[in-house]
Amino acid sequence: MVEICGSTTLIIETCGGLRYGTKEDIACLKSIKDSLEDPFNYLNSSWNFNNDTEGFICKFTGVECWHPDENKVLNLRLTDMGLKGQFPRGIRNCSSMTGLDLSSNKLYGSLPDDISKLVGFLTGLDLSSNNFSGSIPTNLANCSYLNSLKLDHNRFSGQIPPQLGQLGRLKSFSVANNL
Repeated sequence: MVEICGSTTLIIETCGGLRYGTKEDIACLKSIKDSLEDPFNYLNSSWNFNNDTEGFICKFTGVECWHPDENKVLNLRLTDMGLKGQFPRGIRNCSSMTGLDLSSNKLYGSLPDDISKLVGFLTGLDLSSNNFSGSIPTNLANCSYLNSLKLDHNRFSGQIPPQLGQLGRLKSFSVANNL
C-alpha cells in the first residue's frame, strides 16, 4: 500500500505485473450500490466487484475514470435509473471525483448537513428531478469548486442560503420547481 497525497492506493503484485486500484474509490462504489435500491438492475447488472483487473470499475455503468487503467472515479452519472434511497454518504470515499449526477431518480430525504465534506471537490452536482426535501444545506457554500449546481424539481423548502452567493466559480444554478 502506498500513500499519495493523502489517498491510499492499493498495489497488488501479480504474475503479470502490478495492478493499481484505489480501494477508497472501490469502497465508495460498493457503498453506493449497497445504499440504493436498484429496481431496474442497472447497477446490479454491471457493478461486479469480483473482478480485480486494472480499471475494472471504469467499465461500470455510469462510472467515468481519470484513466481507463486506474480505479479512480472522475465522474459518476447515474441519471434516470429509477434508483431509490437517500443521498449516499459513502460518496465521500470517491475523493477525486469532480462530477456527480444523480438526476431523474427517486432519491428522497434531506441532503446531509455536512455535504461539503462528502463532495467537497465537485465541479458539477446535479440532483435535479428527485424527491429531496428539507432545506438546502448552507454547507454547500463550502464546495468552492462548483461550476454547476442543479437542485431543481425536488421538494426543497425554505430560503436559498445566501452563502451560496460566495461560490465564485458557479456558472449554472437552478432551484426551480421546489417548495
